[in-house]
Amino acid sequence: MAEYHVENFGCRASRADGEIISAELRHRGLSPALSPARADVIVANTCSVTAQADRTVRAFLRRVRRENPTARILVTGCYAQRAPQEVAALPGVHAVIGNSHKSLVGEIAQQAAAFVPLAALRPAPALYVDDTFAHSNLSMPESGWWVGSQTRPNLKVQDGCGNRCSFCIIPSTRGHSRSLPLEACLRNVRAFAAGGGTELVLSGINLGRWGRDLTPQRTLEELVSAILLRTALPRLRLSSIEPMDWTPGLLSLFCTHSVTPEPRLARHAHLPLQSGSDAILRAMHRRYRPWHYAEKLRLIRESMPDAGVGADVMVGFPGESEALFEESFDFIAAQSFTYLHLFPFSPRPNTSAWQLAREYPVPPQAVAERMARLRALMAAKNRRFRESFVGRELPAVTLHTAPGEPTPALADNFLEVRLEVLQPPNQSVRVVVTGLTETGLTGQLAP
Repeated sequence: MAEYHVENFGCRASRADGEIISAELRHRGLSPALSPARADVIVANTCSVTAQADRTVRAFLRRVRRENPTARILVTGCYAQRAPQEVAALPGVHAVIGNSHKSLVGEIAQQAAAFVPLAALRPAPALYVDDTFAHSNLSMPESGWWVGSQTRPNLKVQDGCGNRCSFCIIPSTRGHSRSLPLEACLRNVRAFAAGGGTELVLSGINLGRWGRDLTPQRTLEELVSAILLRTALPRLRLSSIEPMDWTPGLLSLFCTHSVTPEPRLARHAHLPLQSGSDAILRAMHRRYRPWHYAEKLRLIRESMPDAGVGADVMVGFPGESEALFEESFDFIAAQSFTYLHLFPFSPRPNTSAWQLAREYPVPPQAVAERMARLRALMAAKNRRFRESFVGRELPAVTLHTAPGEPTPALADNFLEVRLEVLQPPNQSVRVVVTGLTETGLTGQLAP
């Protein structure tokens, strides 16, 4: 039996694509390899949001080519869509399959795995890329959820984006916004729950836009409500949602002060910020101002006082002066964040910020110093947040235990708790927090 390996890079939506590709390959009779070095076919599911993401992919391809010279290597994802010729020129690549043709990866991989040629006789890579995205929609095959292979998998219900932020290539690498229909979403959730799954993460490239392209139009709050009312999923977590899409209806579903709070909905919110400077947000073509963002955070905290709340923040956007960075830093310091995902600006070809980076570059040393300041700020904020839960009880789901390590569990508010006793993964538990680790908590099972 041919063996496969799928290597995922980038965001949750990309990882969700990788999970579906893996399920499709199992459905077609392939089995997962113990490592890339053992695989007959390797699928690199790439990211290209930064230049570093591209470099990471190239390093992986060089390594697997060295370790497994006869493997058939397929490259898909955003890097394949953005620069197919560049990817095709990399040694060892058998086929380049853009996001536009991602639904064909399983079929192409099955064909590629049917035989493994000598390394010296590789044909020119086949290219499957266009700008219509007619073959982009992936669907989980029946009985595709492989509960136990990982905890907290992603269900991608939306793809593409039409926001056109000045720094972002996603509209060109993912296409326009497209939604998985409601009944298909529910079918996937039910299959996951029926297979013994505990927590499912709802994800998308622009998740808050789910349903806007359907007929009739629907909203994300309708989808979340339907999952809670019409499935037996133990816990649902939402991934990143743009600040303007945290509507009153969506917030009401999270409200822990209501007469009947919903314990199955994880108390966790992630809102991309990018910058706390109004001038930088305008240059980024973001659709909100700092005061709009702050009001959304206030409403989220009002609905979920104990929630984990995070944001994406980009440092070093072209023209970010010391004064503008201080404006952003002060804004972030004033908000109730519990963590940040920090990124240095990376100019991407065919974006309007590409030229801005040439005209108004920010010195790398300044970027590094600014990121260090934000890391220190958030470390202090996160520690205070964690300290507030010592002695308290939290709902959590157990994760896989590494050899010789305590069992980690992820609380519904996105805090990791190291348990005192070993537990199998994918279990819904309640834990009593007993102390702090460097970045998380320690705890024991509640009596």
